[in-house]
Amino acid sequence: MTISFTTARRLPANAAVVAYGINSDKLNSLPTGFNSAQLKKLGFKGEIGQVQILPEGNKLLAFVGLGESKEISPTQLRSAAAALARATRRHSSVATDLIFKSDIETTQAVQSVVEGMALALYKFDYKSSSTRNKEDEALKKVILAGSTSSATNSAISKATAVVEGVMLARDLVNEPGGSLTPQVFARKVTNMAKEKGLAIKVMDEAAIKKAGLGGLLGVNRGSDNPPRFVELTYRPKGKAKATLALVGKGITFDSGGLSIKPWQGMSEMKTDMGGAAAVIGAMSTLSSIEPKVRVKGYLPMTDNMLGGDATRPGDVLKIRNGKTIEVINTDAEGRLILADALSLASEAKPDAIIDLATLTGACMVALGADIAGLMGKNDSFLNQVEKAAEDAGEKVWQLPLPDDYKDLYKSPIADMKNISAGGYGGALTAGLILSEFVTEGIPWAHLDIAGPARADKDSAEIVEGGTGFGVRTLVKLIQTFESPKPE
Repeated sequence: MTISFTTARRLPANAAVVAYGINSDKLNSLPTGFNSAQLKKLGFKGEIGQVQILPEGNKLLAFVGLGESKEISPTQLRSAAAALARATRRHSSVATDLIFKSDIETTQAVQSVVEGMALALYKFDYKSSSTRNKEDEALKKVILAGSTSSATNSAISKATAVVEGVMLARDLVNEPGGSLTPQVFARKVTNMAKEKGLAIKVMDEAAIKKAGLGGLLGVNRGSDNPPRFVELTYRPKGKAKATLALVGKGITFDSGGLSIKPWQGMSEMKTDMGGAAAVIGAMSTLSSIEPKVRVKGYLPMTDNMLGGDATRPGDVLKIRNGKTIEVINTDAEGRLILADALSLASEAKPDAIIDLATLTGACMVALGADIAGLMGKNDSFLNQVEKAAEDAGEKVWQLPLPDDYKDLYKSPIADMKNISAGGYGGALTAGLILSEFVTEGIPWAHLDIAGPARADKDSAEIVEGGTGFGVRTLVKLIQTFESPKPE
């Protein structure tokens, strides 16, 4: 992370920019020496996303809109901080009072401001130095004024870890599929695990065959790049209060296989490992967050290509748990590799499993590009996931998994087909297919992140490209996880 965050009791005079949070309903009660009439004349209304900069001697003053004081939330504070970062990115340092401009608890306010400012300035590109705008990379230091307590500084450290986890996920998602092959992907995760003190096991193609991961092998058949399967483990100090399994779809590039995708948008298919990236990003934070929960990560990795021995429509694959799937559409490949991963995760008998996957365009049709679909078994666990997402500022919406829809993917020659008959309910039937590979009785949640894993434009703390969606939700879930009651 290129920006450092420090604390101060009061706003220092030597920062390049001194920024004040301003509520829209308190424009007439600005700090002494400031003229509200001047701000109003310039069109500043104190709305979220508004930043007005004025010269003051040898420094600049920034007024940051926070909206109405009674309505400000962590999400709004994060958006305001992001707007401040973008408006001041060409200046070396910013001091701000944002963490004490609402009724939000201090550690939560710190997290919102750190996430908003740092994530809004995220950058990934392969531009040469001659075309990169160095002026946009000037901001290096942010001073959060109002407290120098150990709790505030601890909140900064933890928020920084989360930001770095999100940025790691974004880097992975943004990396071109031609360079982020499964082997390279696994090496990057191995390096992260060593740095963060996580245990790691990497299965090569021979080990994958021995383990009977037929879904992963079937998707990989058309590729020149052999698959990998990575298991990550975080063990807390002392006795773990529970075990949570995280599963992430790791398709490093999705051409659609023999059911090839249209050319429009295929370049975006390097993002089809957004679920695995979210799991990796979240687990990278755990040595700093230090939750009391044991966390296991299961990451199947392959690309989906059109080689001479690619899986054909009509082929039947045998999954780790013994069930068979008739492949009708090779572009419905994510559920095939997740089937193996969910089977392995179930064998370890965790207290709950959550998977994340850029799984279906149908979920985007239902919920748009900004909201993930949440499905699963065990209402208590699904409620925990919903609450974690809300606290993290990531949008999810619960969808049903109706048992009678299982008839839609019946196969005459296998246990199931990999897609449903007819053109409707694709997100739900995909979720139902995944449920076939979770051992009965284990609480399970599925997040279809096909929409929010990638953004087409900058918005608040989101930057065009990979978003790292799911990292913050997983971290919140891990921090607050309680073993769900059986149903």
